Amino acid sequence: MYFVDVQGTLIEDNTKLPTRGAVAFIDHLNMHQIPYMVITNSTKNPSDEFLGYLNSIGLNIPQSHYLDPLMMLESHIDKSRKIAAYGSQPFLNVLQSMGYPLDYTSPDVVLVAIKDDFSPDEYAQMIEFLLAGAQLVGMHETTLYVKNHKRYPGVGAILKMLEFATSAPYSVVGKPSIPFFEEALYRLSLQKEGAQFRDVTIISDDVKGDLIGAQSLGMRGIFVLSGKYRVAEEIIPSLKPQERPAEIYADMQAILECL
Repeated sequence: MYFVDVQGTLIEDNTKLPTRGAVAFIDHLNMHQIPYMVITNSTKNPSDEFLGYLNSIGLNIPQSHYLDPLMMLESHIDKSRKIAAYGSQPFLNVLQSMGYPLDYTSPDVVLVAIKDDFSPDEYAQMIEFLLAGAQLVGMHETTLYVKNHKRYPGVGAILKMLEFATSAPYSVVGKPSIPFFEEALYRLSLQKEGAQFRDVTIISDDVKGDLIGAQSLGMRGIFVLSGKYRVAEEIIPSLKPQERPAEIYADMQAILECL
């Protein structure tokens, strides 16, 4: 059984096209009826649109095998709460289409998603709201955001910064939060009754943002070098022994060849 990440794992961060072996890997799982969930932290497009895009580029992922943070948001933040949201304009548009009221005067929640050009004034505004008592929530906790071959601080890094600056604790909607993984496991159990975390192998390019949290729940981690890191030495030596993934592969094709 598998949990499979998307950005940097199934699709290239820059071209947004399938990585080497990604289409064949998903086809292999479908053909052999191997239970799996594609779990992504994508928030720029409505869930059905992003899944439709993945299918349009050859990744034949059934709707029942897909989960993203937007699908979890309503269980995390009630629509009656006022939200000061920070992220790309497409993300803000999605929030409004879902019926969330955006308020940059006296919000109840500061909600952070990915963006490559946060301004100092935006950070200052977030800090003021948090010091005034707003709750800090991240759409996910990725370590790095890759765009145009550049690596930017991910949402997880921004949340850590805001926590340090304001002493405001934060919660996370998507990966690697326990509720997100539990929902993915529940959906996996609809494919294979009795599925447990110990039965799951998770594949991702983000060690800190995906694998460490998953492994702490008993999952087996596979790290791919097709996304945030191209060389394992950039991250592996800094990890504690229990945090290190079970295996490291270049990409999905390399994993497929070992099945």
